[in-house]
Amino acid sequence: MTRKVTILTLFPEVFPGPLGHSLIGKALEKNLWQLNVVDIRTFAEDKHQTVDDTCFGGGPGMVMRPDVVDKALTSVMEKGKAHLLHLSPRGQVLKQTLSQEMALSPLPLVFLCGRYEGIDQRVLEAWDATDISLGDFILTGGELAAMAILDSVLRLIPGVIGDETSLKEESFSKGLLEYPHYTRPRLWQDRAVPEVLLSGHHDNIEKWRQNQAETITRERRPDLWNQYINQNDLT
Repeated sequence: MTRKVTILTLFPEVFPGPLGHSLIGKALEKNLWQLNVVDIRTFAEDKHQTVDDTCFGGGPGMVMRPDVVDKALTSVMEKGKAHLLHLSPRGQVLKQTLSQEMALSPLPLVFLCGRYEGIDQRVLEAWDATDISLGDFILTGGELAAMAILDSVLRLIPGVIGDETSLKEESFSKGLLEYPHYTRPRLWQDRAVPEVLLSGHHDNIEKWRQNQAETITRERRPDLWNQYINQNDLT
């Protein structure tokens, strides 16, 4: 099944951008996913194609008009028949589990990319848009966030990554950060590959990797570590 993706933006020329390259780009060529980019500005009715106006109540910056955004949304979706995602720092922070949910869902993904001070709240409520965020920081618009989220989701679609077993070992897949990786040469700048990885003893290698993942998670992400030990009844 081809995953359908629509982007509503004031800057359609930036897509597909990085999504047109590497594994995600090859998947696009193979029609594993389809990209439809919609220019919100084309739905403005005045000769200047105005999409924003001043804030009611005062304050700096401009707000994207609900009537223009509504027409753009109406052109691409029906309520309840797509995941409508609004890129916003107020939203739920993206986690691997959410990426997996979106990858498994058969519904099309529609990304609404705001600019300026944001989008009029009324149109977001009218379309029941889901706010989603990359984290506690601000970008100038939703386009880069949409690309990052899409990369996270599309790589999980069957056929996009050749060796899908690698998805089971990466960070967050088991609640831990991933263990370190090594390749040739065996000795580089007086730094050797850990001997256990050269032993051919698969049980010992698996134990080493598990220990490394636990140590790295405990040291770098105590929040994840606490979740992990609680979920696994570790003391």
